[in-house]
Amino acid sequence: MKRFSRDDMARRVAQDIPEGAYVNLGIGLPTMVANHLDKSRDIFLHSENGILGMGPAPAAGEEDEDVINAGKQPVTLLTGGSYFHHGDSFAMMRGGHLDICVLGAFQVSVQGDLANWHTGAPDAIPAVGGAMDLAIGAKSVYVMMEHQTKAGESKIVQACSYPLTGIGCVNRIYTDLAVMDVTPNGLIVRDIAEGLSLQELEKLTGVALIAG
Repeated sequence: MKRFSRDDMARRVAQDIPEGAYVNLGIGLPTMVANHLDKSRDIFLHSENGILGMGPAPAAGEEDEDVINAGKQPVTLLTGGSYFHHGDSFAMMRGGHLDICVLGAFQVSVQGDLANWHTGAPDAIPAVGGAMDLAIGAKSVYVMMEHQTKAGESKIVQACSYPLTGIGCVNRIYTDLAVMDVTPNGLIVRDIAEGLSLQELEKLTGVALIAG
């Protein structure tokens, strides 16, 4: 089995973003998507700290500490990009003005429930940020995450055991093993890692899967 690399995952997400889309990339893995967007297509990246028209990560040595995304990572600003108050930024998110948001997750259920801000562990540091606003405000929610935890447990579950960020909000899941759509009939597998069968993927995931 050859798992998808993080760059493979980011590249696949980037391919699925249509031209003209307004997109928020969440903290962590999703930020890598910016580096794989086709420069010939107009896609407008949004960050909840108040940026629209965000570009890829700057070259080493060219970072500007005043130009950062919500995860405090240095970013660039494309021609025509803008900065604004984070209150206006959240109004964009809550007002349904974003076409897609790409978020990381601790768990996603087969119904599309999302848990990505707290594991519930006593020593865990909760970090909801703008995830709840994005989960309910974006027209489509994509999750980009590793398929399993470090302990080998599936992050795709029948029902989330961690505190929920949003209910029934996830549309598509991208992992290092597969790409899946969340549908009323269940999870439909759209792509799968090389050398991995649907039956093997289903066993690793622990929930029923549908061939796409």
